[in-house]
Amino acid sequence: MRKLICFLSMFILITTVNAKDYQLKSPNQKINITVHTNGEIKFSVGHEQNLFVAPTVIAMELKRGLSLGVNPVVIKKYTNSVSREIRPEVREKNEIVIENYNEIKLSFKQNFDLVFRAYDNGIAYRFETRFPAEITVKSETGKYHFPDNKLVYWPKEKSFHSNNQVYYDFTSLGELSSKDLGSLPVLMTSENAPSILIGETDLEDYPGMWFNGAEGNSLVSTFPAYPDKTEQIKDRDVFVRTRMNYIAKTEGTRTFPWRYVAIAENDGDLITNQLSWLLADENVIKDPSWIKPGKIAWDWWNANNIYGVDFRAGINTETYKYYIDFAADYGLEYIIMDEGWYELGDLLKIVPEIDMEDLTAYAKEKGVGIILWVVWKTLDDQLEVALDQFQKWGIKGIKVDFMDKDDQWMVNYYHKIARESAKRELLVDFHGSYKPAGIRRKYPNVLTREGVNGGEQYKWSMRQTPEHNLTTPFSRMVAGPMDYTPGAMRNAQKKDYKPIFDTPMSMGTRCHQLGMYVVYESPLQMLCDNPSNYKKEPECMEFLSAVPAVWDETKVLNAKIADYITLARRTGKEWYIGAMTDWDKRELSFDLSFLAKGKYKMILYRDGDNADRNAIDYKKEIKTVDKSSKLKIHLAPGGGWVARIVPLK
Repeated sequence: MRKLICFLSMFILITTVNAKDYQLKSPNQKINITVHTNGEIKFSVGHEQNLFVAPTVIAMELKRGLSLGVNPVVIKKYTNSVSREIRPEVREKNEIVIENYNEIKLSFKQNFDLVFRAYDNGIAYRFETRFPAEITVKSETGKYHFPDNKLVYWPKEKSFHSNNQVYYDFTSLGELSSKDLGSLPVLMTSENAPSILIGETDLEDYPGMWFNGAEGNSLVSTFPAYPDKTEQIKDRDVFVRTRMNYIAKTEGTRTFPWRYVAIAENDGDLITNQLSWLLADENVIKDPSWIKPGKIAWDWWNANNIYGVDFRAGINTETYKYYIDFAADYGLEYIIMDEGWYELGDLLKIVPEIDMEDLTAYAKEKGVGIILWVVWKTLDDQLEVALDQFQKWGIKGIKVDFMDKDDQWMVNYYHKIARESAKRELLVDFHGSYKPAGIRRKYPNVLTREGVNGGEQYKWSMRQTPEHNLTTPFSRMVAGPMDYTPGAMRNAQKKDYKPIFDTPMSMGTRCHQLGMYVVYESPLQMLCDNPSNYKKEPECMEFLSAVPAVWDETKVLNAKIADYITLARRTGKEWYIGAMTDWDKRELSFDLSFLAKGKYKMILYRDGDNADRNAIDYKKEIKTVDKSSKLKIHLAPGGGWVARIVPLK
C-alpha cells in the first residue's frame, strides 16, 4: 500500500514539473487555447479545427535582469468557470450582460501568475505579479503570429503623441513593417474564416499597448515609455521630449491589463461583443443613481451660428440660453459649453460675455444640464478648486480635451479625473483621448469618449467618408462608446461635398446621419448641428427627440465590415432600427421577428428618390407592422434608413 501511494505521489509530481502545455476551451468548445511553457511562454488559439493565432510569445521584462516568461517554472495550476448575468449601471448595448467563460491560472516560481480566459466570442490573458515592493517594468513582449496573411484595417499612427483619431488603411499583415505604428483595437479578416479584433482593457497605472508590423504575418506590441522631460505649448499641448528607459513603475503585487482577442464568426458578432467591458474592473461608485445618460446640444461644431434671433450670436449668455431653450423644447438632457467660455489658462476666469450664475440658474429652471469643456492641463493645475466651483454652479459634467497620450502618467490622470469627478457627481466625456480601455466600468460616470475620427472632421477633412463611418462600428466601437458627434443637417453626395469650418456639411445622406443615432453607441450622444437648422427640420427632430442614448437590447440584422449595417435596438417596449451604407447604393432585407406579439406603429425615415443627387432628400412614412412583417429597404449612395417602432394599444 505504501509503495502505491509513493508511486502516485511521484506521478503527480512528475506530471506537474514536466507539464509544458496547458489547454483551455471555451464553454461552447469551439475556441481552444494552448499555453506552452517550455523555455518561454507562448500561446496559440484555435477555432474549431483551424489554427487562429499561431504560437505567440509573451513576456514581461523587469529591471535588475528579471524576465517573467524566460525559463518559466509552473508550480500550480488553477481552473475556474463562470456563468452569470450582470446588470450594468449604464446600458450601452443591453440591460443584462451575460458573462460565460472558462479560466486557467498558472502560478510560476518567479513570483508571477498568468491568467487565460476563453469565452465563446474570444480569449483574454493578463499577467499578475507577487513581489513585495515596487517594481519597474522595462518592457512587455507580445509577438503575435498568425497562420495566414490576414487583411487588416490598420489604425495608422505617426507617433505616441496621438488622440487615436485614426483613419483605417486597408492593407495586409504582409505589407506592414516595423516602421508601421498602429493603435488599438486592430481588426483583421481573412476569407472563409472568422474576423478577429485585438484590444486591451482594465488599463490602470500602466501605459497603453500599441503595435508595430513585423515579418512573417506578425504584429509586435510596443509601449510609450514613461515621460522624462516634457514641454508645454500654449495651454493644452504637452509634448514628451525625452523618455525614461522603462514603461512603468508600479506596485509589485498587482494585476496588469487584459489583452483580448475578440473572435467573430459573423461581422455582426463584433457589434455585440462585450469583452472590453466584461474584463474591466467593477464599479466602485457606491451610489451611481445620479449618473444620467442623455443627448446634448453642441455648440462648437456649428460655430454658434444660430440665426433668426434678435441678439448677436456667439459665446455669450443669450446664445447659451437659446441652446437651453432648444434642449428643453425637444427633450434633450444637456447642452455643452465648448471652447470659449473661460479665458484659456484659467478655469475660474469666465469671459465677460457670460454670466455663469444667471446661465446655470436658467438651465436648472428649464430642467437642462450644462456640461463644460476644459483643457486637461488647466484642469490638472486647478483640479480641486475648479471641480468644486463646477459643483457649486450645478454643472452636470465635464468634457476634458487634448490629452493626446496614453503613457503611464496620462493613464493615471484619466483615473484621477474620473475619481475626483465622481466625488462631485460630475459626468465625464474624454476628448483628445486614447481608445476606451475599461475605465467606464470602474467609473460609470465616464459615459463616452472620443478616440475616434468623428463628425468634427467634416469641418476640414475629405476623408470622413461613409466607408469610414461603416468601419468604425466594427473596430473602434468594439472597445467602447464613441463620441462621434452625429446629426448634420447639411448633407452632400460625394460630388457636392467640401469641408467648410464654420458652416460644415456631412458626406452622405440625411438618413445616413439619422442612422448613426441607432448604430453608434454613446450614452452622451451629441446633436452637432445648429439649433436654428434643427428647428427648420421638425420631422427629423421628432426622431432625434425620441431616440434614446442607452439600450436594453441590441440585435444585428445585417452587417458587413466597411460596407453596410442594420441594427435593431430596444428601450422599454419601443424598438429602433438604423441602417447605413457606404458609397454603394444597396437593397437590404430583414424581418421583425424580434418584436413581441401585437401590432406596432412604425415611423420610418428613408432616403428620398433623389437622395443620390441631393443628399438632404428623405421621406417620412408611417406603417403598421407586427412580428411577421418583412421589409426590403433601399439605400442611396452614402445612404441610411431609420425607424421608430411603437406598440399600438
